[in-house]
Amino acid sequence: MPEGFNRVEEAQLHRAPRLLSPQECKALSDWWLAVQRGNTQTPNWDIASTCTVDGHKGLLLVEAKAHNEELNNEIVGKRLDRRATANSHHNHARIGKAINGASIALADQTGYGWDLSRDHHYQMSNRFAWSWKLTELGYPVILVYLGFLGAVDMRKGREQNPLTSHAEWECLVKAHSDPLFPSEIWGRQWVIHGQSFVPRICSREIPYNRPMKEE
Repeated sequence: MPEGFNRVEEAQLHRAPRLLSPQECKALSDWWLAVQRGNTQTPNWDIASTCTVDGHKGLLLVEAKAHNEELNNEIVGKRLDRRATANSHHNHARIGKAINGASIALADQTGYGWDLSRDHHYQMSNRFAWSWKLTELGYPVILVYLGFLGAVDMRKGREQNPLTSHAEWECLVKAHSDPLFPSEIWGRQWVIHGQSFVPRICSREIPYNRPMKEE
C-alpha cells in the first residue's frame, strides 16, 4: 500500500530525498547523466511513492494518461536539437547507453526479447529502464500505467478520445509496448536483481465535477 502523498508535483528520482538516500539519488544521476549542471532534468513521474511489497520497502511508480493520443504521441524517440551543446550530446549518449543496458539485462533476467530504446517509444522505454535500475539499488518496484476513464475534461482536440473502458486502455498500452517487449511482461511478478518487479496496467474512473459559476 502507498504510504502517503504529501507532495503533488511530478517527481524526478535523482532529486527525491523523501524516497531515496542521497547516495542512491547520486547513483541514479550518474547512471543517467554524463554532465550534471544547473537544472539538468531526468524523467518526470506522475506519481512516485514508497510502498510495501512482500513485507519490504519498495517504490510505486505511476504513469497516468487520460486519452488515446497521450500514448500515440510517445512513439517518438528522445530528440536532440541540432544546436545542442556538447554537454547535451554527452548526456544523450549516456541515456542511450543506460536504456540499452537495461534492455539487455531485462532480456537476460526475464527470458524474453526486449528492445527498449532512446530512439523510439522513449517514454515507456525510460519507465522500464528506471524501474530496472531501482531494483539494482535494492528496491522492489511496482510500475503502473494508469488510465483515467471518461476524462472528457482533458480533451483538447478531435483526435483526443477519452478512454472508455479498462479493456480499451489495456489494448492501447499493449499495442504501444509491443515493439519494446512481449505482452506477457505485463501483470506478472518478476524477480530482477533479487527484487520483485511488477508492471501493471490499471484504470480508474474518477468523476470530475466542475464548480458552479457564480451568477
